[in-house]
Amino acid sequence: MPTITQLEYIVTVDRLKHFGKAALHCHVSQPSLSMQIQKVEYEIGFPIFDRLKKPILPTQKGVRFIEQAKVVLKENEKLLALTKKDEKAISGDFKLAIIPTIAPYLLPLFIESFSVNYPKVKLKIDELKTETIIEDLKSDQLDAALLATPLNEPSLKETPLYYEPFYLYVGKDHPFAARKSIKESDLDGSDMWLLQDGHCLRNQVVKICSIKNEKGVFKNISFEGGNLETLKYLVQNSKSYTLIPELFVHTLSEQERKLYVKEITQPTPHREVSLVSRRDQWKSDILLALEETLLSHIPKNLPLKLKQKKSQLVGI
Repeated sequence: MPTITQLEYIVTVDRLKHFGKAALHCHVSQPSLSMQIQKVEYEIGFPIFDRLKKPILPTQKGVRFIEQAKVVLKENEKLLALTKKDEKAISGDFKLAIIPTIAPYLLPLFIESFSVNYPKVKLKIDELKTETIIEDLKSDQLDAALLATPLNEPSLKETPLYYEPFYLYVGKDHPFAARKSIKESDLDGSDMWLLQDGHCLRNQVVKICSIKNEKGVFKNISFEGGNLETLKYLVQNSKSYTLIPELFVHTLSEQERKLYVKEITQPTPHREVSLVSRRDQWKSDILLALEETLLSHIPKNLPLKLKQKKSQLVGI
């Protein structure tokens, strides 16, 4: 019977597709890791990995073995958690991911409160792009995530937290600067700075603006930003604009809001922000504590339900 440690080695090799990287991740030498996996292969009577392929891939029988190994490791984790559980306090490890267009603005609102109220929870937070988060949730590398939804992923549960309207951040010399508000139909994507591929906010902006014009701000320069702060400074120094979510607006000074921020007329496009987890997530006590903490610290002006038409909700 393979040991839990041996199963962890096998699952790690499968995830990283490399024996050396897996050994480093598991804090053992590569010869030791390889020897333990070979012991399992000898015991079960077939190779788990095709070592001639680069990157390393499982054999046909190996795929089935690894899937069952993941189930065993997950159940073992549950069992260990139950033996350590203190009924009087919520405790345990919890891995949370947040997308970059939410993290800087939502994280400061709740993180201190969660730390004070749940000192026995070891909360590890990573800032990752949506595609990576979805894969890590499915593979049990994450316990939950804060994402723009809907995702349309059957294996994942989405708990909407709030609906966040979009605004325009407009350069002082752009024609939009003279207007108090802008119609969504006026946004064709010209003179607009965008986030790079992989950011769900980029996809939402493209949908809002129905971008057809690919000219860009400068005809001979193509740039897609990695964060909203970069786009903000680009807008300030050119005849351009970008779209920003409301929590980003909250970080701006009153003067900056007056100079650069414009409302989009009704019906205002929104994005749905949700707490997302696997449907079989078993750390329900920590997940509920996180949800309650988030809901108690979200600004009151952000609606918990979207009263306007569904067509105004921009998915990713």
